[in-house]
Amino acid sequence: MSKKSIIARQKKRERMVKQYAERREQLKEEGNWEELDLLPKNSSPVRLKNRCALTGRPRGYMRVFGISRIKFREMANQGLIPGVRKASW
Repeated sequence: MSKKSIIARQKKRERMVKQYAERREQLKEEGNWEELDLLPKNSSPVRLKNRCALTGRPRGYMRVFGISRIKFREMANQGLIPGVRKASW
């Protein structure tokens, strides 16, 4: 599991992106790059990183489910993910 501070930092970035999204879009349409530079750096969506919703793990992220491959496997084996089961052929 990731450190609590890393997870908190990511959540703060997500909040800032949502807060400044409309303002950013407006400034981009106007072409006002100077004022866009004055916005907080963490309000840019480029700075977001996909992380597991349960553990905060940044690698092995499965976008469709929003969790890491490890948690996905555990949950699928326990039958917690509808429509997913272990393959056999």
